[in-house]
This record gives sequence, C-alpha cells and structure tokens, in this order.
Amino acid sequence: MAKLSGINHQRAVKAFKKVEFWIARQGKHITMTDGERIITLPKANPINAYTMGGIIKDAGLTIEEFKNLL
Repeated sequence: MAKLSGINHQRAVKAFKKVEFWIARQGKHITMTDGERIITLPKANPINAYTMGGIIKDAGLTIEEFKNLL
C-alpha cells in the first residue's frame, strides 16, 4: 500500500475536482459531492495522513489513484 503524507486542504480540493467532485458547502469544513458520494475535508494545513486516507476511501479512490491526481 502506498504511503501518504499530510496534504494541504486546497491541494486535496483541486485533486477531488479532477474526478468530478464539487464543493457543496463550506464553513469550518469543506463538503464535496459527486452526486453519489459525500466527503468532508477539514480546513487544516496539512490534513493528517490518517484522516486523508479515510476521506480518499470514502471518495471511492485508492491512495495511489489520489496521488496521481495531485
């Protein structure tokens, strides 16, 4: 399994937009959806690797697929 380091929330948003996610709501967290799945990103710099791994899994991607989007 590929390793993942902490990611800036703005880079994560850009990466998820590449796979058809869009921002549905913003506040202390950013909620994104693709019409089927909903993911929530904290506005933290960086988002820690453990949290980011769970968000990537919820989005239906592998860590390797996500790293290719960055």
